[in-house]
Amino acid sequence: MATGLSPSTRTERVFSCPPFVYDEVYGSDGAPRGHWAKFLTALRSVPAGEFSRRNEQADRMLRENGVSYHSVGKGGSTARPWRLDLLPMLITAADWAVIAEALAQRARLLNLVIADIYGSRSLIDDGTLPPEALYANPEFLRPFCDIGRLDQVPMFMYAVELARSAEGQWWVMADRSEAPAGPGFALENRIVSSRTMPSAFKQIPVERLAPFFARLQNSVRRRTPRPGDNPRIVLLSSGPGHPYYFEDVYLARYLGYTMVEGGDLAVRNDAVFLKTLSGLVPVDIVLARGAESGLDPLELGGYSAHGVPGLLNAMRSGNVAVTNTPGCGIVGAPVFMAFLPRLCQRLLGEPLKMPSISTWWCGEADSLAYVMDRLDQLVVKPAFQKSGGEEIIVSDLTVA
Repeated sequence: MATGLSPSTRTERVFSCPPFVYDEVYGSDGAPRGHWAKFLTALRSVPAGEFSRRNEQADRMLRENGVSYHSVGKGGSTARPWRLDLLPMLITAADWAVIAEALAQRARLLNLVIADIYGSRSLIDDGTLPPEALYANPEFLRPFCDIGRLDQVPMFMYAVELARSAEGQWWVMADRSEAPAGPGFALENRIVSSRTMPSAFKQIPVERLAPFFARLQNSVRRRTPRPGDNPRIVLLSSGPGHPYYFEDVYLARYLGYTMVEGGDLAVRNDAVFLKTLSGLVPVDIVLARGAESGLDPLELGGYSAHGVPGLLNAMRSGNVAVTNTPGCGIVGAPVFMAFLPRLCQRLLGEPLKMPSISTWWCGEADSLAYVMDRLDQLVVKPAFQKSGGEEIIVSDLTVA
């Protein structure tokens, strides 16, 4: 798998940016971009010593609130403090509207791809996707094949990693389709930033986050398999060792859901129940936050802290909804980026509105030839390993 290089979204202006980096704050004439002007005015009014004090205040607030993430390495999982840069990433409403429209299209497209993969697999039959993208992919799990058809919108929550080119073009660097993280951290970041930089926040009309969470609650509630105004919803966590355990706790508390691990749930007569001191209580919706490959050890094998034996059959029986629907994780593999433009034309009849980072599937002869001619300009990564995994920058390699 080979991908083109693209600059990061993060820029810090000292005097000038390198030519290959988009300057988020200053235009080509050296003047602040319009949406940054008021914020910079407020920022300049803060003495350097005071800014350092506010940074320390932000760190202290994050520590007191227990905000952390777990990094996973060869030595196991290690808790690390969450760090916050008080200089925000500002995006205008007009720019955000363009981004939102493009990502909404991408979500529709990926939902159609997921439905086809776990349904008729017509994209394989007509050659739009190579068979290896599916059958060589460890994320393709056959027990999910008869579950995807139960839900018209299997990928309910979705996130992306974005970057800008030097010309200001947005690119998708990675698709996060399996238990995407971020909303809880974003909310905590907003709370801490607004309290440590109140004058700056008053200078600019910042979009509130509360409406997003209200829509999230309403959307989750509507996924109940049984009629009723008050479905029982649980947030299924992988436990304290999971990288985003803090966010699991934070979201469960903020959204008003009961947070559980696999051992807190039981399946009886193809229905899911929460174990309580008063007995078993029926569960309608499971908001799953762990790897989908560990959801049901009875059918998928292995052990995980969020595994519930019999969960998949309870879904097939229509007695519980799990979101995202198991099977969504497969489209987070980098291999799909190479085919999204033609998938979009095939399934939506329109061009892809936001490009992915340039990606070539080396299982095709033409793509392989292109990559081999430019290998020292590219990054090579496994086709099925999601963002954050192993990658090789060929130009950094020494000659054998």
